[in-house]
Amino acid sequence: MRRLSLLRHAKSSWDDPVLRDFDRPLNARGLKAARRIGAWMGAEGLAFDAVLASPAARVVETLAGVEEGLGRPLNAQLDRRIYMASAVALLDLVQTAADVPHLLLVGHNPGLEDLILLVTPDDGAPLRREVERKFPTAAFATIAFAAEALADIGEGAGELVRLVRPRDLDPSLGADG
Repeated sequence: MRRLSLLRHAKSSWDDPVLRDFDRPLNARGLKAARRIGAWMGAEGLAFDAVLASPAARVVETLAGVEEGLGRPLNAQLDRRIYMASAVALLDLVQTAADVPHLLLVGHNPGLEDLILLVTPDDGAPLRREVERKFPTAAFATIAFAAEALADIGEGAGELVRLVRPRDLDPSLGADG
């Protein structure tokens, strides 16, 4: 059994039109959501055997907020290939990552949302339908695979077993857009 958890970066700021997309920071709501997701992870007792993350500023700041809420470091390995990667590229990265029981991947949409839809069957399951609608900022999902190794996971082979959005934990964080 292998588990893949996905965390989308928290809400970012568009206040500085001169900044490159890669350099956009979190806004206040995003930092609050990251901390809240981290606190929730701690309350749930979640632990990851490895963490891979985009080096984009909003992802690095999301990780810092999550770690603050969690109360411990995640020791993420930053990997530029995650930045704005497609679902297929992300799946390839996961399949070639160090084989661990539970991997956390932190990055961006549409890649993360599309990855969930790629590796879970289109069977009308309620959580998958929610992701089909939207995988909002700071959302967290876990997919379970009946596989011996990450290299063996593939299209339609996973079961989406958890989906948590910031608004599920704190209604003041509201829906995106």
